[in-house]
Amino acid sequence: MLVALAGCTGMDVVSMLTKMRVEVEDLQIDVEANLTQVHPKYFDTFTIVYTFKGKDLPMAKLEKAVNLSQERYCGVSEMYRQFSKIDYKIIVLD
Repeated sequence: MLVALAGCTGMDVVSMLTKMRVEVEDLQIDVEANLTQVHPKYFDTFTIVYTFKGKDLPMAKLEKAVNLSQERYCGVSEMYRQFSKIDYKIIVLD
């Protein structure tokens, strides 16, 4: 489930940044999730951490790409949002 979420949003973000002509050296996506303790166990929260690496990356465009993926394009995010909370954060490394 975590890999599906990372893959879906990652494909969206890379595609949009390419169209925006933003050159990213590296993108790492980590997904953290909380597994409930009561049976049947399920993930009730997800946190997606986008770590971008590159010179002079425009934060506004990174945020726009991530927001569009989460709010409009990533079907996995939309499906998971039906039963859990999804948060994300963006980290930029030079």
